Amino acid sequence: MSADRTTMAPSRSGTDASGASPGGRRLGLALFVIATAQLMVILDATITNIALPAIQTDLGVSNENLAWIVNSYALAFGGLMLLGGKAGDLFGRRRIFRMGIALFTVASLLGGLAPNEGLLMP
Repeated sequence: MSADRTTMAPSRSGTDASGASPGGRRLGLALFVIATAQLMVILDATITNIALPAIQTDLGVSNENLAWIVNSYALAFGGLMLLGGKAGDLFGRRRIFRMGIALFTVASLLGGLAPNEGLLMP
């Protein structure tokens, strides 16, 4: 009987008898989701910087306003990160994370489809 108990109960290290941690799969999924979100952020910023000459040519943006396109992106991103952190504490991190990813996706799409300079800068 004691052998059955030791194989069924988790050990003090947090693993079961097979050596796998019960939350390991969820942690792996969480890491994948967070890494994908970070990749989205990095790609969006990189694409924006690479596209600056095309934005300037196609939309007729001046050099001064071109710098503001990058600055407004950074300011909005930083401000929303602070707001999202507090909202995550109040309303739940998963819910706010999902809403933030959705908002980020929609804003990136609208920025990419902007027909004029005014829609690129808030």
